Amino acid sequence: MQIRLPRPRGRWLAGVAAFAVLAGAGTWTAVADDSAPPVHREDRVQEMPGARIDTSYFTTGGKDRRPAVLLGHGFGGSKDDVRAQAEQLARDGYAVLTWSARGFGDSTGKIGLNDPDFEVKDVSRLIDWLAERPEVQLDADGDPRVGVTGASYGGAISLLAAGYDKRVDAIAPQITYWNLADALFPNGVFKKLWAGIFFSTGSTGSTGSTGSADSVAGTGSEPPADEPASDAPAGRAAAPGDAAEAEAEADAAKVKAAGAAVPADPSGCGRFAPALCAMYERVAVAGKPDAAARTLLEARSPSAVGDRIKVPALIVQGQADSLFPLTHADAMAKKISANGAPVSVDWIAGGHDGGDRETGRVEGRISHWFDRYLKQDKGVDTGPAFRVSRTGGVDSTDGQALLRGATGNVYPGLGSGARPVTLNGRAQTFANPAGANPPAISAVPGLSGGLTQLSSLGLGLSLDFPGQFARFDSAPLAESLRITGSPTVKVKVTSNSGDAVLFGKVYDVGPNGREQVLPSQLVAPVRVEGAEHGKDVELTLPAVDHEVDAGHRLRLVLSATDLGYASPAAPAAYTVELLGSGALAVPTAPAVKTQAAGLPWWTWVLPVTGALLAAALLITARRRAVAPAPDAELAEVPLQITGLTKRYSRSADRYAVRELSFRVEKGQVLGLLGPNGAGKTTTLRMLMGLIRPDDGEIRVFGHAIRPGAPVLSRVGAFVEGAGFLPHLSGRDNLELYWRATGRPASDAHIEEALEIAGLGDALARAVRTYSQGMRQRLAIAQAMLGMPDLLILDEPTNGLDPPQIREMRDVMIRYAAAGRTVIVSSHLLSEVEQSCTHLVVMDRGRLVQAGPVAEITGESDTLLVTTAEGVPEPLIEKIAALPGIGSASRTDEGLLVRLDGATATGMIAELVRLDVPLTGVGPHRCLEDAFLTLIGGSA
Repeated sequence: MQIRLPRPRGRWLAGVAAFAVLAGAGTWTAVADDSAPPVHREDRVQEMPGARIDTSYFTTGGKDRRPAVLLGHGFGGSKDDVRAQAEQLARDGYAVLTWSARGFGDSTGKIGLNDPDFEVKDVSRLIDWLAERPEVQLDADGDPRVGVTGASYGGAISLLAAGYDKRVDAIAPQITYWNLADALFPNGVFKKLWAGIFFSTGSTGSTGSTGSADSVAGTGSEPPADEPASDAPAGRAAAPGDAAEAEAEADAAKVKAAGAAVPADPSGCGRFAPALCAMYERVAVAGKPDAAARTLLEARSPSAVGDRIKVPALIVQGQADSLFPLTHADAMAKKISANGAPVSVDWIAGGHDGGDRETGRVEGRISHWFDRYLKQDKGVDTGPAFRVSRTGGVDSTDGQALLRGATGNVYPGLGSGARPVTLNGRAQTFANPAGANPPAISAVPGLSGGLTQLSSLGLGLSLDFPGQFARFDSAPLAESLRITGSPTVKVKVTSNSGDAVLFGKVYDVGPNGREQVLPSQLVAPVRVEGAEHGKDVELTLPAVDHEVDAGHRLRLVLSATDLGYASPAAPAAYTVELLGSGALAVPTAPAVKTQAAGLPWWTWVLPVTGALLAAALLITARRRAVAPAPDAELAEVPLQITGLTKRYSRSADRYAVRELSFRVEKGQVLGLLGPNGAGKTTTLRMLMGLIRPDDGEIRVFGHAIRPGAPVLSRVGAFVEGAGFLPHLSGRDNLELYWRATGRPASDAHIEEALEIAGLGDALARAVRTYSQGMRQRLAIAQAMLGMPDLLILDEPTNGLDPPQIREMRDVMIRYAAAGRTVIVSSHLLSEVEQSCTHLVVMDRGRLVQAGPVAEITGESDTLLVTTAEGVPEPLIEKIAALPGIGSASRTDEGLLVRLDGATATGMIAELVRLDVPLTGVGPHRCLEDAFLTLIGGSA
């Protein structure tokens, strides 16, 4: 296809067109290296009613259709937080779409806490967009094969999307909620500390992950054809605020219907929808939730559509999580299983309170889950129906808790294998202090995760104030007891104020009776109403997985206060007594078996390492023995590559380099060019003997390249950076490197290399004080030590300023002029054009063209016409209008004339006829033009 050069009067149109391409089609970038399939990222802003949603789309190219995955982020974060996982899922064969939810990142709109009318509908519109992508697999017209995953806020949206949109095929929610009202108002008690973190994050407009509620734990497109661009009345353009106003009105209507007032302009609302701000302010002032608050949050919870979630669900929940405890995962698992869908539950060691989120293992399991239920690969192992991570000691090398998995073939729930443990103690009376101060301390968001791991090792931190709690102890246990689930106990509660707010917890108490550990730092709040004359209550205590050793006791504590929750401000007296036999029902989940503890690492690493070393020596010796004999005819040829092929790891038909062949002669400066993922770095690494080709041959001066081949001593290389000892000077690093080669000091030519590097006085300074550009020059000097016959440079000008780049260009030219050879891989095409004599152009692992620079750039239908004086604009327009002339434009040297059917001879005749003062005519095409022509759409 030919593209006409714009005439002056049309240049602004070209600019507008370029902007429209970027805004409407998104901006593409490539995230790749030569060792893995390149991942392409397209950034675009999707127009939604009342908001602009910032998205990123990740694929690995190719024409085959593949399932899609929507990947949500945590509260207070953005799409950038999940980029690494998105890229890995793309490499695993998925089309992945991430987005910043309303009010976060670069997305606009109000935070609605996953409001079905806004955030959930946004997800459905994103699914509509995926259905139009040519690389996405479809189950039906407009119905893509799609899974949804995410953590916390993003985990809830995966559940809600499955409940509201039947096109969702599989989900993997992580550390998230089932009922948001139950999460923030458990058993009618206001979780004030976590709620405050949530609403302060949104009210201040924080859009990054730092300081967000979840981090405490650890451009445009058309709207879908069947979706109106906004809720504006027909016949006029929609104002940006139309849908936002509709959102606020809808929220207000919901709250009013529940019987609560909505301020016209709640203070400190920030990015939250007004009804949510009003709800929080109302509950925070009252110290307890009202019916309207529960109604508002329940409507935005997955539990509201639980009977509609009928897709395979991998549920990952955190044990170190006082925000969304294990009870939420339990409710999800039971409901989705009852709907007939496959469910697996995984209790990880970390959570919103911190700790080990087991990111690598969890992301790998999610990928396998989608392989099974999106790719329909029935051979993939999705893992057990239930898994819990348990601490099995401390790693002596780094002090980290060692994790072991315990698994079961069925999900046990929170009450399986209940075992009674008798508690002792008479009725006890204690006080709720005025103002609920000082409060007891259990979980502290952001701090408790580390304490959770310590609690499994017999350590921990908790505080109950004397006179503010009742306690009941068991006898010392005769044998160890594993708690897996929620213990329960029946008590009678009496309050002189009528109501009581209690916080139940079960301690693991040491043999001396003083050392006590609160498993996972968790408490269970409960509001008891109408207790003037006593009220029987069955308390469900926190769900945990904890080992209680033999000789230890269990201690039930019921406290009047807790730092994380709101207690009544008025003073009161509570009395608690055990009911019935006074037994604590402790779930043990007997069908869940812990994996056997592994032997110390050194007991198997050392023998295996020895065996591997021995095998490597034998294999190396054999390969050296059968290495091809030197080719005498190629003894003076610096490099010849024949049929070189390298496949991607674990792939039989995907190639990093395929059937590559070219030859380099003495005195040449060869430029190795190609887009990201073309195979350049893989080729250079095979040339250096760092990786082995699957097929083909590399010969340097007639010798076949193998790891450790002697001929590599004639090769100097700067590939993928160099490592230096930071405390040594630049000169000392070079001298130490050369001594390590075992070659004579006189052969190093250090002074020549240092003159090339141009580091000056910095050579005497420690390398840790160097800038990136200085490190780059020192690395190139190291590659030149010994003045090797073949010098390989990968992006040698990175970090250099323009004068240094010009100096490096002269160095390469001088180096080759002495009869040596230079191979340089670079993205600076103008530098390659000025410094290289020959080119090898690669694309998708294959050779596109090889030859002299002049030969590759010389073929062109654009001619440079030099003139004795400037040509006036009217005359240029006459030339452009001539038959067979595509365009004509002024340059500093004269004119650029593109032929469109005319011959050069005929053009010259016409220019003479028009009295153009021409002094010469020649072909004109820069390397950039030639390169883009050769690789086409891969650029």
